[in-house]
Amino acid sequence: MPERPRVVITGMGASCAFGRGTGPLRDGTLSGEPAFGEVTRFRADGCRVRTAALIPGRPATADELSAVLGEACGQAGLDAELRERCPLLVALHSDPEAAREPAAPQVTGDTAARLAAECGMPAPLRTYVAACVAASTAVADAATMITTGEADRVAVAAGFLVDSDSQALFDAGRALATDGQVRPFSAGRSGMLLGDGAAAVICESAAAAAARNAAPQAVLAGWGRAGDAYHVCQPRPDGDGCARAIGAALRRAGAAPGDVCYVNANGTGTPFGDAAESAALHLALGAAAARIPVSSTKSLHGHSLEASGLVELVATVLALRAGTLPVNAGFLGPDRDCPLDLVHPVPRPSGPGYGLSVNSAFGGANTALLVSAA
Repeated sequence: MPERPRVVITGMGASCAFGRGTGPLRDGTLSGEPAFGEVTRFRADGCRVRTAALIPGRPATADELSAVLGEACGQAGLDAELRERCPLLVALHSDPEAAREPAAPQVTGDTAARLAAECGMPAPLRTYVAACVAASTAVADAATMITTGEADRVAVAAGFLVDSDSQALFDAGRALATDGQVRPFSAGRSGMLLGDGAAAVICESAAAAAARNAAPQAVLAGWGRAGDAYHVCQPRPDGDGCARAIGAALRRAGAAPGDVCYVNANGTGTPFGDAAESAALHLALGAAAARIPVSSTKSLHGHSLEASGLVELVATVLALRAGTLPVNAGFLGPDRDCPLDLVHPVPRPSGPGYGLSVNSAFGGANTALLVSAA
């Protein structure tokens, strides 16, 4: 069979509690200081936990998406003509307040359509919602479109802003950390914390990028998806589904476990989730799992739900390009159920190889994205 096109990332954009732009995301995640604080955007009086990582002021999802996609297009050097021919995939968390307006019953679709119009792109090809693997699934679909020759380049954008409904939902489910810190894979961890996040990437074939002298920021070498359908909320304890997603990404890249130099884990800081993911990493990576540095940037910028996969992919690329791995914040001590080489208490130099970004969602959906700095 003919060799399939290589997929590169030529542009990235980001926005989170650390600030707007990829620079603040890079500097914030490498600082080791979490961005969590008291929720002030909405009333959370009825919640046990009133902590999240928020962008200051009253940001709007549509505005954040437009900014990050504009940043990504600018870095990729996409002019108006190229934007007009660039398919767009969008992962979104719908705005619960807007959804209650009778005049706007299709708010998620409206936001995606507005984004495309503002950035001079065709109507969104697909919108992904209601899963914490929404954005990473969109990236995998974009890469597949490129390798199969369906498109030369594809834009992917994703956004989530913490809202009162999401805060109340996860608080009622006892999923939020009661001590104000996310502590992935650590003894004493008590849960996740939400965080604002928006990100965008421009994926394209290496040949298309070279033809217009665009400088790649990273190589998207592999991607994998798998479902385990074990439980509506709890992950499968042995990590089988997550491990199969990682294995698929490695095979697609033609890489071995020892080629991985860093894992940006899903790492939500929940007791069951972290133990299952640790099992998955050992199942997928074998003996190499004990010596590959691992951290979860959710411990710094929070969980961005549908946007998390893209925010964390961008953070992974930025870390590899900087040659420094983000700290696994909040670590209190080892947990025998999570025998991993965690990056703490300070950032660590990165070695050569691939970065692996892992995400999981309720219902047993799992994704893995394998990247290297260009």
